[in-house]
Amino acid sequence: MNKKHGPIMIVNFKTYPESTGRKALELSKTLQEVQKETGIHMVVACQATDIFLLSQHVEIPVFAQHIDPQLQGAHTGHDIVEAMKESGAQGTLINHSERQLTLSAIEQCIRRASNVGLTSVVCANNAVTGSACAALDPDMIAVEPPELIGTGVAVSKAKPEVVTDTVTRIRDVNAEVVILCGAGISEADDVSSALRLGAEGILVSSSVVKAGNPKKIVSDFAKALLLCR
Repeated sequence: MNKKHGPIMIVNFKTYPESTGRKALELSKTLQEVQKETGIHMVVACQATDIFLLSQHVEIPVFAQHIDPQLQGAHTGHDIVEAMKESGAQGTLINHSERQLTLSAIEQCIRRASNVGLTSVVCANNAVTGSACAALDPDMIAVEPPELIGTGVAVSKAKPEVVTDTVTRIRDVNAEVVILCGAGISEADDVSSALRLGAEGILVSSSVVKAGNPKKIVSDFAKALLLCR
């Protein structure tokens, strides 16, 4: 998965009841419908327990929400890349603000993901982290100040300098990595603002998962991405 796909929308299902089990499948089918209607590339990041179910019933990529750097073996309770791949995952989030890792662990996770063919999406809370992670050559980096996650206040509007500074620093290190923007995106104009600041896609969660009409908000986001192609 790379820039040839055009703008990308990743929806992180987290552990919300609205996106667990059968409801996760329903929401994934909604995202798939919007992809077919708009051509915008959709990805779902679901709980490990739902990866197999979703991967069997939808065509859009299913990502894990987290992986651990441990090798296969005596490591109880860890999310191992081989298990995620075997379950049907095509990629994974790494270092989300709710599941942070050390830089050393991030590097190991990127390499382990690459070894089994999983797309890596590393979350970065600021420009320094973003540039450090860019040097590790992940497939994507998502700019997400943790203080704005889930607030409905978009980073692209509240702290546009965070996005532009991070994009600049990342590009100084890595010209190929796909840059996404997350944290607080809740309406189409937030998406447009993010892309104007240099992002190539979005990482969203509660604005979609907890919406009264998920298809409408996803369609609105997709149309905003479409206009910026």
